Amino acid sequence: MTAAAPDGRPGPASGVLGVLLCDDNPMILETLGEVVRAQPDMRVVGTARSGERAVDLARLHRPDVVVLDVRFPGGGPTVAAAVARCSPTSRVVAFSAYDDKGSVEQMLGVGVCAYVLKGAGNRELLAAVRGTAQAL
Repeated sequence: MTAAAPDGRPGPASGVLGVLLCDDNPMILETLGEVVRAQPDMRVVGTARSGERAVDLARLHRPDVVVLDVRFPGGGPTVAAAVARCSPTSRVVAFSAYDDKGSVEQMLGVGVCAYVLKGAGNRELLAAVRGTAQAL
């Protein structure tokens, strides 16, 4: 049986990763939610379609991992930096349709831990989320 986290929320101590999903495309957001919810070691703690909402949810839930669209409303790098400020223990996985050097460098420059292309398979995305969470 999995031990409960001290505050009762998902997290590494509970064996369940809290994941915040952020994308402005509702279909992608829905699909991401289905993929994460199907994992016994992950729980969706929130979904956001805007930068402001993403930061509010990060502050409220302190997710282990935030999956963040690079071209997110409010600016992916700006939102990633704001998440780092309001929830310092959260790790960000960039999720993007763009693999140009500038986008990758900009996201990594604000502390994003992994960069996954939207065309990648679910296995690759889930591996990035798990790998990023192990750094906690």
